[in-house]
Amino acid sequence: MLDQPGTAAFADRIRLRAVRMVAPHGFGYLGQALSSAELVASLYDGPLRPERDDLVVSPGHYIIVAYAAGAEKGLIEEDDLATYGQDDSSIEAIGTERTPGVSLTCGSLGQGLSGAVGLALAARLSGTGARTFALISDGELEEGQTWEAALFAAHRGLANLVAILDANDSQVDGPVSSITTVEPIAAKWRSFGWAAFDVNGHDVGAVSAALDQALATDGPAIVIGRTSTRHGLGVLPAEADGHFIKLPEPLAQAAVSELEARLAR
Repeated sequence: MLDQPGTAAFADRIRLRAVRMVAPHGFGYLGQALSSAELVASLYDGPLRPERDDLVVSPGHYIIVAYAAGAEKGLIEEDDLATYGQDDSSIEAIGTERTPGVSLTCGSLGQGLSGAVGLALAARLSGTGARTFALISDGELEEGQTWEAALFAAHRGLANLVAILDANDSQVDGPVSSITTVEPIAAKWRSFGWAAFDVNGHDVGAVSAALDQALATDGPAIVIGRTSTRHGLGVLPAEADGHFIKLPEPLAQAAVSELEARLAR
């Protein structure tokens, strides 16, 4: 798949939507959208067939990026998106079993890949031709269940399963690398029987090419996107906590202006 200029703009539209979702609350999971925007844009603008394929968003707080991308593709209503994080809304800040636009999202971290493995195996057994894409985080690599699922997927040779890892080195307690050493990530996945493609997660050309390569393998594959929770938003102050960003009204307005200006070029 060749890099489409529109995919980079798609990523910034994801960021803009995420800012507008978080702004009314003054804080929220904006950093996750900033880091994974190109990964998700490349998926939605590329191989994902929403009417046929399964999408799993393993960390429930990452659901904001799926909402934004889904709205861009007309899969989620604009009026519904405007209720993000509000009482009684199905567009919840942390995904649940009733979250629209995805096949599965999880609250407890580390469970999503297991669900994705089940969906991929079911699709193969039923002969539907569906692929399963699983968005996971590097913090989840600290969870044993992730590796149990990886072993099973390789044993079953699930070529219709692609994991997309947002490796942003961020979790609630601080940098992942300061909590538990998870490197070398690609080598670990390869040792578990997966094809692994380690790329700059903010380069849509590199991500798109890696997704194509992942789908062409004869077993499960993972695209490891090296990202930052600050990427694409220069107005963020140096002390901004990438895991849960405070967004007072002046900063929200500055963020909207920055993104709108870039999209208008």
